[in-house]
Amino acid sequence: MDNLLVSTSSQRISVPVIALTFYAVASGYLMSLIPLMLPHYQLETSLASWLASVFYAGLLIGAMIVDPAVNRLGHRNAFIAFLMILLVSIVTLPIVANSTVWLISRFIAGITVAGIFVVVESWLLHGDESDRAKRLGIYMAALYGGSAIGQLGISYIGINSTLPFLAISALLLIASVVLIFGKSTQPASQQAASLSWRQMTKLNHAAIMGCIVSGLTLGAIYGLMPVELEKRGLDHSNMGALLALVILGGMAIQPSIPWLSKYLGRTLLMALFCLIGSGAVMLPFLESGLTVLAISLFVLGMATFALYPIAINLGCDKLDASYIVSATQVMLFSYSVGSVVGPVIADWFLQNGQGLLGYLLVIQMATCLYMLLASMKTKRQWVAGE
Repeated sequence: MDNLLVSTSSQRISVPVIALTFYAVASGYLMSLIPLMLPHYQLETSLASWLASVFYAGLLIGAMIVDPAVNRLGHRNAFIAFLMILLVSIVTLPIVANSTVWLISRFIAGITVAGIFVVVESWLLHGDESDRAKRLGIYMAALYGGSAIGQLGISYIGINSTLPFLAISALLLIASVVLIFGKSTQPASQQAASLSWRQMTKLNHAAIMGCIVSGLTLGAIYGLMPVELEKRGLDHSNMGALLALVILGGMAIQPSIPWLSKYLGRTLLMALFCLIGSGAVMLPFLESGLTVLAISLFVLGMATFALYPIAINLGCDKLDASYIVSATQVMLFSYSVGSVVGPVIADWFLQNGQGLLGYLLVIQMATCLYMLLASMKTKRQWVAGE
């Protein structure tokens, strides 16, 4: 693992991965913290879904506009700049306890997080195509592992006072220090080129749909799973561990994705994971209990967090290296569209009694069917081509 981090495709990728890990710990804690601490700042709990949606709206806008910043500043400097802007947007929250200010801050945070994702994903996607799946696996493991650790902050640091914000700020500063002083090889900025609209429409449709569905599910999980668990009567000590299980499930499946992709194909693999996710969310409907819920959330994490790396790898398959940053933006934009819409639709399910798990069941079953049809179409085209 360590050798791969240092030398994959003659790149030093340990620096962006380590910085990403510190960011992920901070982000994981913050995403679960925000909906739970609204009453502490005398803000309506109904604001939670809007904060999630406006964050992903920023992610969507950011996916369209960060390309020039990455090309102009270079990957390392752009990463540092995005982290600093994110830090300012987070520090603003406890200082000004106002719903409008929080919505604006989370929108700005979404734009900067889009920049972070585009920087890291395009950084790791450059190089030998045969190692891309492994590099994406490292990326996802760092992202999800850090996020899982961040969930534990709810139990060990808490949700009240300014201490959570101090801890989150410290983590982002450490990530910046790693980038400033660490040695790494970054893609040359002159390599970047933009895809035309016509070229975008020719990107793999199943890959784009996979990114959209990843946003629909993960946006709702990040924004509303704490609310779902709170409605089920769980206290904060159990809640942190259960939220961590979702992300640990996503982390656990990452090493298997490159191997499974070779045997099943990436479109069929997305269908399989959606089917597994559907089964996972049905468990709590069939039998109650904390153990069943824990198993359900772990398997749900495996299924939902597997979609994005498979989809983005499929979308960049056989693509010229100069278009990687632009293609990454398209995939992130697709993810963001789902992330904006997901929490709003999921909130309707929550208000009408089906709950977040009911929403996830509908989304995953529909996606499973779509991916099966797309896989069959691809297979027919392949056979006809032979």
